[in-house]
Amino acid sequence: MKELRDYIDSAKKIVFLGGAGLSTESGIPDFRSSDGVFKAVSAYGVPPETLLSIDFFEDYPEIFYDYYKKFLIYPDAKPNKAHKALAKLEQIGKLNAVVTQNIDGLHQAAGSKHVCELHGSVYRNHCTKCRRFYSLDQIMQMKGVPTCECGGIIKPDVVLYGEGLDNAVVTDAIRSIREADTMIVGGTSLAVYPAAGLIDYFRGDTLIVINLSPTPRDREATICVHEKIGEALSFLLD
Repeated sequence: MKELRDYIDSAKKIVFLGGAGLSTESGIPDFRSSDGVFKAVSAYGVPPETLLSIDFFEDYPEIFYDYYKKFLIYPDAKPNKAHKALAKLEQIGKLNAVVTQNIDGLHQAAGSKHVCELHGSVYRNHCTKCRRFYSLDQIMQMKGVPTCECGGIIKPDVVLYGEGLDNAVVTDAIRSIREADTMIVGGTSLAVYPAAGLIDYFRGDTLIVINLSPTPRDREATICVHEKIGEALSFLLD
């Protein structure tokens, strides 16, 4: 932990790449976990990857939204130590950007300003027909399939399986990673692509990996910390 502190203290421009581990520390289950897969298959007969695909959304919007609202929306979740620590790093001028695979908006809730949301956000929703914007509160108040006044189905601005990532967001993330001298990868097993491949754009000196379980990039890391991301970064809150 002292070594981790020293690397962060000496860093001038940090970029953070994070995944579901940050959300689970705020009480949001990982739908990709064995428990999440079990619940999806038990309730709907198919795995989450099928339920959260663009084809399934278009063919079975009723089932999609039933699963989506029950298993992906946690409006009462609060930012944890990791979110707050990263926000503080940005406030003091050390952190250049947060690149996240999460869709829960907790980084912004903690105070982070430059957040690259690779997979979108549950807080943004648009009509597939007229592109009118709808908030999460509006979506949750609608029964069944949320429908716009024009008659179009409303879709969350979440990247579903079978959809490509937003080019502008990816470009922003790559630029931030290339400009950083230190990269912190936390709360992710680095198993989901193309997000995991973004590390290949890092040209800095220090790669820090913080994750409970080993990752495919541990051998490349300057330092590995096998702890919860919130506990590992909690010293920043002192």
